[in-house]
Amino acid sequence: MSDSLFDMMFPAVGGRPIECRFDGGKITSDAGLLMLSAADRKLRLTERLADQIVDTRERGKVRHAVVDMLRARIFAIAAGYEDANDLDSLRRDPALLLSCGKPLGKELASQPTLSRFENDVETKDLYCLAETLASIVIEQLPRETRSVVLDVDPTDDPCHGQQEFEFFHGHYGAHCYLPLYLYITAEDGTQRLMATLLRPGNAGAKWGLFGLLRRAIRLLRQRFAGVAITLRADSAFGDGEVLSFCEKHALAYSLGLKSNKRLERKTQWMAEAVLADCEALGADQQEYISFWYQAEPWERARRVVAKVETVNGKLNIRYILTSRAYQQAERAYAFYCERGDRENRIKEMKVDLAAGRTSCHSFWANQFRLLLHTAACVLWRAVQDALAGTCWANKQIGTLRLMLVKIGARVVQSCRRIWLHLPTSCPHQGLWRYLHSKLLPQPS
Repeated sequence: MSDSLFDMMFPAVGGRPIECRFDGGKITSDAGLLMLSAADRKLRLTERLADQIVDTRERGKVRHAVVDMLRARIFAIAAGYEDANDLDSLRRDPALLLSCGKPLGKELASQPTLSRFENDVETKDLYCLAETLASIVIEQLPRETRSVVLDVDPTDDPCHGQQEFEFFHGHYGAHCYLPLYLYITAEDGTQRLMATLLRPGNAGAKWGLFGLLRRAIRLLRQRFAGVAITLRADSAFGDGEVLSFCEKHALAYSLGLKSNKRLERKTQWMAEAVLADCEALGADQQEYISFWYQAEPWERARRVVAKVETVNGKLNIRYILTSRAYQQAERAYAFYCERGDRENRIKEMKVDLAAGRTSCHSFWANQFRLLLHTAACVLWRAVQDALAGTCWANKQIGTLRLMLVKIGARVVQSCRRIWLHLPTSCPHQGLWRYLHSKLLPQPS
């Protein structure tokens, strides 16, 4: 079959027809992978993760080392290629090869090899991978860190097919997994994804929570002696079991609390006052109140803060549990509300890094995939850290990827060096030069 059959014709310009075909040779559309590779070397991310996986393959038949497969997969996810099938073509891409430390003309692992790799990783390897990822994230916190906030959030991961342990969930109206995300924020205000746990679709809200927190607490206190840790979570976690865990492990807490008749009676007088003010003034009102409250299963009372407000003239009351016994009620509630930005971070994982691509049949293979996407997020966080203090620092992963990674380049190899010829008209040259100065050692 003639190659001309695959030509793409476009309208003529200046009397000359435009013809396109995929025969350009050593050209890449993802030259910015080299910057991600530099961030990886700085963190030693893939190298340290590879050390946690026991390679049980026959030595004489191994063509692709574990670290090479991890790099190919994580770099591809970071660049927006979340499907392992993409590697059948990308494994020859010049920028991906060079980023993985491979000479031009070689090939990275194919999709079947990567799929076998994903399905062969054992549960003990997954535990070690998760702990290493958490350790790497903690190492990026400022050295003078004295207090941190741990935010836990569940989300849905819709399933399509016959994945192990996917179940129908009435709240989400879909067959899904219910992964749990753990974020950490230090005094510098930077939010970092620290851990992700894939959970069956019928898992209760607290399934896996305490194991995840124990690991985080241990790693944090090993790194920062005496660090103050606060747990912040929505009302799915506001119960006596979580409160007892926090107090046993010396954690402060700010947790949502579900409404009930007893709580409504305690705030009834404030609710009546807010409704009366709203009617009299013709505008929505908002007040805060705090009181001590003990649910029947609890061994003692805890402080509750309530926000009593009207929204479009209708009463709306929200409750939180807080260990901040002497903090002004409004400030205590505002601190809880800061967790709302976690929705944006989870969206970033699910949309920009396609963390929902858990399409293997095996549950543990899907947990491994979720860890790979988490590693890609950690890698991008290192890039964002390098951009601190610039106009690019707060841009989301999807935006940074378009500006940094998605740049075409012509690759030329001589006997002495390899050239990547980037577009002369590239509008983000300043970003490239700045990151290069931050991520790579500069000549003295």
